[in-house]
Amino acid sequence: MKTILVPTDFSKNAGLAMDVARDIALKSKAKVILLHVIEAADSGTFNVEGEAARGADMQDRFFTMKLIERSKKQLEKAVQDPKYSDIRVEGELRLGNAYHGIQAIVTEHKVDLVVMGTAGHSKAEEVLVGSNTEKVVRRSRCPVLTVHNKPVTTNFKSIVYATSMAKDEEVFSRIIKRTQQLYDSTINLVRINTPGDFQPDHIVMDYMEKFAKNLGLKNYSINTYNDLSVEEGILRFSQTVGADLIAMATHGRTGLAHLLAGSVAESVVSKAKRLPVLTFSVRH
Repeated sequence: MKTILVPTDFSKNAGLAMDVARDIALKSKAKVILLHVIEAADSGTFNVEGEAARGADMQDRFFTMKLIERSKKQLEKAVQDPKYSDIRVEGELRLGNAYHGIQAIVTEHKVDLVVMGTAGHSKAEEVLVGSNTEKVVRRSRCPVLTVHNKPVTTNFKSIVYATSMAKDEEVFSRIIKRTQQLYDSTINLVRINTPGDFQPDHIVMDYMEKFAKNLGLKNYSINTYNDLSVEEGILRFSQTVGADLIAMATHGRTGLAHLLAGSVAESVVSKAKRLPVLTFSVRH
């Protein structure tokens, strides 16, 4: 891992995400890019320079330039925070759409991991953490680690890997393996059985055993857990085994398919108050 991206709106939750990113950066020797996007009506996102407000009337231009000036100071202060002096931190300021700003940085800097808070404040000029997290989780081209509250630990020794037993999870499973190697973790593979999607234990256990061996996992357990919903099952199982991190793939549904089926990963992200959640959109 070389580059970690932390989107920030300078809220408490964004600060928690930055603290988690610092710990990961220390462990992996990665640099951290701290991104702030000033929301604008324009659908695109671009670098903040003197011409950023071109085309606006004088009043809008004055307001935008003042906002840019203030945001630059806030970002510079955050980048130079003494508690991050032991890692390399770079600041990026963009004007436009927050989601597109995050995706642009991911592509431009070949980001390996996005770390985001799951809630933030929502002033008209600063909406980044929270409202965009769901979209990033669903569509990001790299793994996303979401943080709701301060984690009990960032030394992820116990990882719950909730698998849907889908063949398209191969790339994500390699991400899990690298995470295990970084933290010398135990992986708790689990498949949640629900009334509407039930598989006999012997079928699930046989599949997960082959899955783990094909991946070359070491220090793992295979498990099934019964619950009324997949989301609640993942959260309850994680509590039962004392997990430090939940990991799961999202299939990145959009449009009507997303409205009809929703996303288990997004639901777990919103409900996991204590645990960080690592997700990856397998459609990429």
